[in-house]
Amino acid sequence: MLSYDELTPPERELWNAFPEGRQVDLRPDDSEGDRPVAGGQWGPERTVRAAVIAALLLGAHGGEPGAVACLRLTGARITGRLDLAGAQIGHALWLAGCWFDERIELYGASTLSIAIVESRVPGLEAGSTRVEGTVDLRGSLVEYTRTSPHHSTVTALSLINARVSGAVILNRARIDAPGGWAVGAGGLVMEGGFFARRLIAHGQVRLPGAQLPGGLFMNGARLESPGPRGVALALNSAVASTLDFSRGFTANGTVRLRGARITDSLTFEGAVLNGPPGGGGPALMAMLMQAVDFDLVLARRPSGPVDLRGAQVSYLHEGEHSWPDVVELDGFSYGSIKEGEAGERREAVGSRGSVAHRIAWIRRGPGYSPQPYEQLATWYRTVGHDDDARRVLLAKQRHRRGTLRPAARAWGHLLDATVGYGYRPWLAGVWLLTLTLLGSLVFRAHTPTAVKPGEGAPFQPLVYTLDLLIPIGGLGQRTGWYWTDTGVQWLAYTLIAFGWVLTTAVIAGLTRTLQKN
Repeated sequence: MLSYDELTPPERELWNAFPEGRQVDLRPDDSEGDRPVAGGQWGPERTVRAAVIAALLLGAHGGEPGAVACLRLTGARITGRLDLAGAQIGHALWLAGCWFDERIELYGASTLSIAIVESRVPGLEAGSTRVEGTVDLRGSLVEYTRTSPHHSTVTALSLINARVSGAVILNRARIDAPGGWAVGAGGLVMEGGFFARRLIAHGQVRLPGAQLPGGLFMNGARLESPGPRGVALALNSAVASTLDFSRGFTANGTVRLRGARITDSLTFEGAVLNGPPGGGGPALMAMLMQAVDFDLVLARRPSGPVDLRGAQVSYLHEGEHSWPDVVELDGFSYGSIKEGEAGERREAVGSRGSVAHRIAWIRRGPGYSPQPYEQLATWYRTVGHDDDARRVLLAKQRHRRGTLRPAARAWGHLLDATVGYGYRPWLAGVWLLTLTLLGSLVFRAHTPTAVKPGEGAPFQPLVYTLDLLIPIGGLGQRTGWYWTDTGVQWLAYTLIAFGWVLTTAVIAGLTRTLQKN
């Protein structure tokens, strides 16, 4: 138990100020160059033992009547470990511009607001902590120094299974845990927002299963995860109102959103998704993700694959730089597509170029899957662009053809050339007109022989050609005449074969179209 006589002058100043919540500022009058990064050289006139802070927070010196006790300290070097694991803390903590020699331990504690701003902290363990207020680390440097006794993974800032009734604020903070977790907050339950604007993190930022009803805001943040398959950000199965990764957000590592549920917007507008260094993994993994508004209008193309299998969104915003060389879209569904660059949005319909662009990003998937084509065609039909929908379904059949056996592939080529798999039936008319013209010209230049001289109608080249091309019924010309010229006779056989092929292709193509539509 500390006694007042054992306290140093700066500790006594803090002790006396605590009951009234007064701030103690240990910075010299000339504070030029007085940054916490140099706090390790601060002398005894600016040094406070962590044991003194712990004693005050645990009630060693009660508050004054009519005042709210609070520990407010600026510009101090704090020696020893601030160990409050499991404690019931009834006072708020506000530290600014401070240097901690050792890691802060709050595991399992129950406390009011914690603010450690513009400070240097060699790790903060707040797993399973209950915070009635805010956790504020604005502008601070949090770096891993050694493994926490409560968690085997290297973690600079741990909020695993913590509950925070207010906000978590990491704006302009720098968190370093190379090879480990910069932030570990799996199972975090919050009532306020999680703000990490312009955060710089070296190591993984992990919030799997977190509940963030106030949203997660990381616009302008930079996340660095070393290694060929490094994860920069993990939000698997998280539930949030908003995920904002916009305006300069950069992830050098995979962003994982598998199974995340976003009740409002998920935005990467103006973001950079580089994927793991060396291209060893995906830039974005969002399988089974659900969101209302999904903005993927990036600053430049992702350097790794984007995986959206099974994801569901109501509004998809995409642009020139949204899609990398590999995109997995099987099961991805959306209600509307809007295109454009940052700050500009328009409905993505109305031009052949837009259809070709979307077919191209479907084709970037590894292998053939019909669902992305069907989804895109359904959307085009919903907005009244049936011609574009047919173009998409034609592209689907052409993609599928590459997966078939040689015989089926040859039949597919024939269906494509003759009727466009039923989505271009006018092609059959073009073929019929061309063959009719060819036959009429050739037959007009030659004289046939009557099967029964003097009987039947006179020879008419046009009617004779049509009689050959129409396999059902007859016009009376084909059975009344024959050819002695072998070349002309083979032309007649060819026209008969083409007639059957065209008829079969038209029936097959139209049947497929009617079944799909």
